[in-house]
Amino acid sequence: MTNYDIAIIGGGATGLGCAFDLALRGLRCVLVEKGDLASGTTGRYHGLLHSGGRYVTKDPQSATECARENTILRRIMPHCLEATGGFFVITPWDDPLYGDQFVANCHKTGVPVQELALATMLRREPLLNPRITRAFEVLDGSADSFLASQSLALAAKACGAQILTYHHLDALVRDGDRVVGALVTDLRSGTQQRITCAYVLNASGAWAGQVAAMAGVKLSVVPGKGTMVAMNQRMVNTVINRCKLPADGDIIVPIHSVAVIGTTDVQVTDPDNYPIEAHEIAFMLAEGEKLIPGFSHYRALRAWAGVRPLYQDRDTPSAAERDISRTFKLLDHAARDGVEGFISIVGGKWTTCRLMAEAAANLIAQRMGNTQPCRTASEILPRPGAEGHGFYYLGQHLAAVEAQQAAGDLICECELVTRERVEAALADGITTLDDIRRTLRVGMGPCQGGWCIYRTAALLHEYQAQHATSHPINPNQALRDFLQARWKGLRPVLWGDQLRQARLDEQIYVGLLGVDRLPDV
Repeated sequence: MTNYDIAIIGGGATGLGCAFDLALRGLRCVLVEKGDLASGTTGRYHGLLHSGGRYVTKDPQSATECARENTILRRIMPHCLEATGGFFVITPWDDPLYGDQFVANCHKTGVPVQELALATMLRREPLLNPRITRAFEVLDGSADSFLASQSLALAAKACGAQILTYHHLDALVRDGDRVVGALVTDLRSGTQQRITCAYVLNASGAWAGQVAAMAGVKLSVVPGKGTMVAMNQRMVNTVINRCKLPADGDIIVPIHSVAVIGTTDVQVTDPDNYPIEAHEIAFMLAEGEKLIPGFSHYRALRAWAGVRPLYQDRDTPSAAERDISRTFKLLDHAARDGVEGFISIVGGKWTTCRLMAEAAANLIAQRMGNTQPCRTASEILPRPGAEGHGFYYLGQHLAAVEAQQAAGDLICECELVTRERVEAALADGITTLDDIRRTLRVGMGPCQGGWCIYRTAALLHEYQAQHATSHPINPNQALRDFLQARWKGLRPVLWGDQLRQARLDEQIYVGLLGVDRLPDV
């Protein structure tokens, strides 16, 4: 049995932000996550650093929150961000009168905006539709949520927090009307342990309702599925939004070596089980044509979906997903439900994760008599590994490879990942190929692991043979698991060049290497 001040459930951006904030105030906290960090919604969104522009009309509170936090995140985690800027453009399919309303609402909500001359817009992004009639510039950007999660985890652990990944929450423990701890199982060793604490903070996103039920509390979270498609080229270097009320397929985000179009917004019943439909992919590619003529002829690399944790207040009638506010809600279950020691933080955006953590940490610190103020708005987050200085830029990894003359040591040519970086990740305790993907982006480029993941599996085998690891895994099974996960994202886009790539990968892994026949021991 282990004693803490706070147990945090959920290893996404919000949970990690809470762990850092609370530990920074000197409170003893442990974070419990059933998978790897950012393996839920945090790692399954389109990578947008919000300016607030998308919400200025329908959700002004969220717009203001995003605008403020955008500035803070640029200061404390620039290495996780690319300062792409953003355009809101009026296409022939959009209401030409909305532009003036958009600008007025930006001013009301504190979202910086300026109108661009069309010639300037096309000079900066020549592939955009020449029939666009107006363009407005905002402070959008793109974010590497995996890298940001690593940075938050490093910062939290440096302040004394404990991070328990691959630990399943079995139950919350109540003593009368108070939650006093949790039972968790290490999924790698099978060992169960009891955590005792003064407060349990539910930061589990789309799973918050399930966690709340363990405490005997009803919490309504509407899981809103958002499907996205990654294209094999960055045809733009600026975030491009349709200048209209938020809808499906109305944004393109350039992130690392790809461009992502999204998203849908469809209610699902289970945050762990939601199909990606062919008509969703076809619709988004068609909508992309309205922004970039010829968009649908680019190669679609993969499709995936994340689940938005939209909070539906029990005292308000149900609403369509697009009409539910994107702001967050802090729920004190002592006042709301008569259950002491249990707090939930729900809703929100990746861009507002720091603000959400501040609100939750303020409440817990107040309840525990801790008078330390929040400092996360000024604390610069650590940079994992050899990440560069300042904002990320597209040529950053190539510059590092050239400076080190490491072209011959590349494991992943698409994302320019060297042997040294993979070995460093293994030395940090990462043992699954999917976790290496999240950490280094191995297998996230055009080949989708075709040329790099067998090399990475070989390094995993070599490392485990040379070093004692606490939770060794079979590299053959790890390779199969990785390929199966990639296949799930490939199936919805199997046509043209991507179908030929998938067929080539099949010949490599099944026809040549026989991965379906390799032993598990």
